[in-house]
Amino acid sequence: MQFKPYHLAFLAATAFFAMAGGAILAPVLPQMVGPLGRMPHEVAQLMTVYTISTAIFSLVIGHFVDRVNRKTILVPCLVLNGLMGYFSFFAMDLETLLVLRFVQGIGIAGMMSLIMLVIGDVYEGLDRIQSMGRISMAIAIGSVTAPLIGGGLATVGWNYPFLFYVLSLPFALLVWVLLPETKDPGHHENAKGLGEALRALKDKRIAYTVFLSFAIFFLLFSIVVYIPFMLQEVFGFAAKEAGLVLSIQGFAIILVASNIKKLATRLSLPVLIGSGFILMGVPIFLISLNVQLPVLFLLLLFFGAGFGLAQASIDSQIIQISPARARGGVLSIHNTMKYLGQSAAPVLLGVVLLYFGLQTVFLLAGIFGLIVAVTTFAVRGWFD
Repeated sequence: MQFKPYHLAFLAATAFFAMAGGAILAPVLPQMVGPLGRMPHEVAQLMTVYTISTAIFSLVIGHFVDRVNRKTILVPCLVLNGLMGYFSFFAMDLETLLVLRFVQGIGIAGMMSLIMLVIGDVYEGLDRIQSMGRISMAIAIGSVTAPLIGGGLATVGWNYPFLFYVLSLPFALLVWVLLPETKDPGHHENAKGLGEALRALKDKRIAYTVFLSFAIFFLLFSIVVYIPFMLQEVFGFAAKEAGLVLSIQGFAIILVASNIKKLATRLSLPVLIGSGFILMGVPIFLISLNVQLPVLFLLLLFFGAGFGLAQASIDSQIIQISPARARGGVLSIHNTMKYLGQSAAPVLLGVVLLYFGLQTVFLLAGIFGLIVAVTTFAVRGWFD
């Protein structure tokens, strides 16, 4: 079966469900504190345990992903995501939710790894960059709508946002029936698993791009996790209002990601990535200055533009520079670093919050983003 535009839409929908894994719950976390009878930093573990699980199982999947059919992994992962969401709806204590979120992370790991691998199978050159732009748009749409959906469902009850994940069950059936298999049956028959991918990290271009994957999602979750607490503390916003504010950045991501192919014809990927980190680092730094609400909206728009610019470029770059026979393993390591970044943000910045407050959280995150931007411009010659 030939790969058609609506098949790319299936991959984009998969990216949307994967993005919703965290974005649905982010604005609801403060509202869960009371019903679960826990402190805010304990409830934030619902994000951390899920991202740690995803990071671990991205590596597990990466060991054999180059040697098996794509749908053999993707469909069960979609089913797992939906079932764990369904069971989470009925969980009444934090411990049970943490276990279910850990298992749900296994499904997300397979979903994200397979999206990029299939794109690497099917597209080349600027078409590959454009297709990654479409995936970034899907992630952006998720970042816009998922907080709104989560905040809206939370008005019915704190556990209702978990029901959204159930939608991946019927979608899994569509993928099984309609998505073509893209693995070349003979091209990767001698792939040796994760060891070969780890050896590919000796290429400093690959190693640095994998680090960029960590950095960009560390910055994203410094916003996703801590902006709701800031909005509650400073402006008295509930989950629904926090979801609306978080969704603002997604509009900028959509605008930038939809034009990434045009930008890539004019500027190199490292320049696009460095520019994206500047657009992320400066707004996070300025948020630490106790800005007014209209200024916060504007800063989140700039952050979204930077994220859209850098994220699509980073993913396109890792696909381009990874060796074909180890691409699945390299992409799994790449995605693992995304989730390590998501996991590290609540943990490391949670310690900063505990001892120094929200202002210092955003201050340090912003400085980190700017350091990454400067470093990326400094090493752009590696990629010429």
